[in-house]
Amino acid sequence: MRPYKTKDVTPALAASAQSVSTKIKSKKSGSEKGASQKKNITHFSANKSSVHAKHFKIGIVQSRFNDSITNALREACLGELIRLGVLAKHITLVQVPGALEIAITLQTLATRGEFDALIALGCVIRGETYHFELVSNESAAGINRVSLDHEIPIINAVITTENLVQALARQEEKGRDAAQAAVEMSHLLEIDL
Repeated sequence: MRPYKTKDVTPALAASAQSVSTKIKSKKSGSEKGASQKKNITHFSANKSSVHAKHFKIGIVQSRFNDSITNALREACLGELIRLGVLAKHITLVQVPGALEIAITLQTLATRGEFDALIALGCVIRGETYHFELVSNESAAGINRVSLDHEIPIINAVITTENLVQALARQEEKGRDAAQAAVEMSHLLEIDL
């Protein structure tokens, strides 16, 4: 269904953790003990400089609410994806009315099984009512749930701020960060963990 292989690593991680734990309890002392422990740790990372993103397919869901901010987020994100090597033809952009509509749209995209990663772009600015907490919390929970249910990385770049000044200060950096995280996670999930 998905374009990359996955395998259940829970038993392997549990066995590895038990092995590391046993070695920590039983072996050497001092600096020798620390060196021994480090040798037993398996490390997986997608170094940004080694990532080749030409074949990655990225889906973006952008909220139109607070569009001056979300348009800047989108442009920064798209620019960074292209800079990282993602082909424009492999990027799908869907716009929705607001932050609460992001999760259902991500779920629809995730169900297709066509994407290596998805990105959520939005902006929720605190007002004078409880609505800010409701939208922020439910949006984040929905995004996370879709990611876990469909086993696909979804980068949450829905900015939640106290005011417009804070949103403006974060819009471009958050867009670039989202693109970088999407490419890195796509690469990481290609590795046979």
